[in-house]
Amino acid sequence: MSTPPGTTGRPRDAGRDLAILDATLRLLTEVGYDQLSMEGVAARAGVAKTTVYRRYRDKAALVAAAVDRRAGGTPPETDAGDLRTQLLVQVRWLARQIAEQEIGLLGALFAGMRGDPALAAEMRRIRRRDEAAMTDQPLRRAAEHGERLAPAAAELFAEVAPAVIVHRIVFTDLSCDEPFVEHLVDDILLPLLRGR
Repeated sequence: MSTPPGTTGRPRDAGRDLAILDATLRLLTEVGYDQLSMEGVAARAGVAKTTVYRRYRDKAALVAAAVDRRAGGTPPETDAGDLRTQLLVQVRWLARQIAEQEIGLLGALFAGMRGDPALAAEMRRIRRRDEAAMTDQPLRRAAEHGERLAPAAAELFAEVAPAVIVHRIVFTDLSCDEPFVEHLVDDILLPLLRGR
């Protein structure tokens, strides 16, 4: 990593950045958001407190950066024009993304968002960005192929699909296998998105 133009000093050490973000996720899962501290992250990452504070203005920004780095994937693109095929691809991808998250991490994030408006705002910013990436291409392509979509179809997909998947994984402790993916698409999402 190089120093941005117009700044002085040594380039930032990418290894330290990764150590800080990894330490944040581990501690978040172990102790929860309330007990997480910048000092604790610094100690776990093996860096000085000032190293963490120089990179992140507060705990919410630190946690959001760690979660954002962990998520790291982009939805796959497909050339299929029909809405069902588009949705199957997106839901399979989304289910994998959610299933790969540790349940302890999800719980810590949910609890932290309830108690810290700054964290909630950061996580909503990430969600809005990811929501646009996840819904723009499949719904736009389906509309281009003559599919009539309900008003706010993108928002409906982004609200319903992750909620049903999280419920399946966290509360029922079942996998998002192909029959479930098809049920979610055929019985829930398609009627909703078509406004029927």
